[in-house]
Amino acid sequence: MKETLHMPTAGEDYPRTWTQFEEWFATEDDCLQYIERLRWRDGFECPRCGYRHEPYRGSRSRLICRSCHLQCTATSRTIFDKTRTPLKVWLAAAWYITSQKSGMSALGLQRVLGLGSYQTAWTMLHRFRRAMVRPGRECLKGTVEIDQSYLAIRERRETPRGMGQKRRTTKALIVIAVEILEPKGFARIRLRRIEEETALDVLPFIEEVVEPGSLVRTDGGSIYGSLGDTYQHERFAIRSVMPGSIPAHVPLPGVHRVASLLKRWLLGTHQGAVKPIQLDYYLDEFVFRFNRRAARSRGLLFYRLLEQAVMTEPVTYKAVTRKPTPTKRPYASNPKLWC
Repeated sequence: MKETLHMPTAGEDYPRTWTQFEEWFATEDDCLQYIERLRWRDGFECPRCGYRHEPYRGSRSRLICRSCHLQCTATSRTIFDKTRTPLKVWLAAAWYITSQKSGMSALGLQRVLGLGSYQTAWTMLHRFRRAMVRPGRECLKGTVEIDQSYLAIRERRETPRGMGQKRRTTKALIVIAVEILEPKGFARIRLRRIEEETALDVLPFIEEVVEPGSLVRTDGGSIYGSLGDTYQHERFAIRSVMPGSIPAHVPLPGVHRVASLLKRWLLGTHQGAVKPIQLDYYLDEFVFRFNRRAARSRGLLFYRLLEQAVMTEPVTYKAVTRKPTPTKRPYASNPKLWC
């Protein structure tokens, strides 16, 4: 089900400048009221029974449902849940994250906010990254390019006997989908890390992010052989090792441009030091930024990020750093795409 976006107004729903930001969020109560308005735009709705009415207001910013008497706060069950960091710092972090076109590293965020712990800044960034995927977002449509690319990731590892850290470079395989504009230009993108370059990994991704009936452009790989049952499929035979063959970036310029920008962003903003278990969330951040690169107002990006943050479940530092358990690769719901 697609979600209808509320169209906010600059200066009324979100601040235009940093000066206005400081005026709006001078105290913790100002921040809490803003979060409450974002979470319940049409008035308070009880998370347990769904009762819509002005709640009782208790101490410590508690909201008490008049029907079932549930006690909650505006930040409960959001990425701000049970945080000991002031909300003013959280909102300032959201502003800096969205106001910088290339993003911000955890060390840069720690310095600009004056945080005493690098771990705090790092966890804040990862919590915001989990809020950068909008539920029910629309599929890509029209002409869509699909291809895979490798990312070189420098993972820091502790050495024995307190000898400091060493870096190990690993390669991660990702699949890229780019919506092409006519006569030229790129629109939205989608990224996902996959285990292997096989139909069982790539085709479910295509089915999930590309609207049926769209024109899908790929290379001549055999893994795309069954796409013609659901999509208009345009294939290009690319043999880059043979003299006089067509370079891969000529028929598929979109995916190669996005792959280049992604690698530059990881190396520039994050120095290429991204742990593989968190790579998916860095890809979400890159998609969030790329798809909103033409936004006229940085304040609107701040609004959108917080709007999604109050709908995202909380995550702890342990959950962020926990190594995920291996799962079986998903199959496409359409058997024709993977058989």
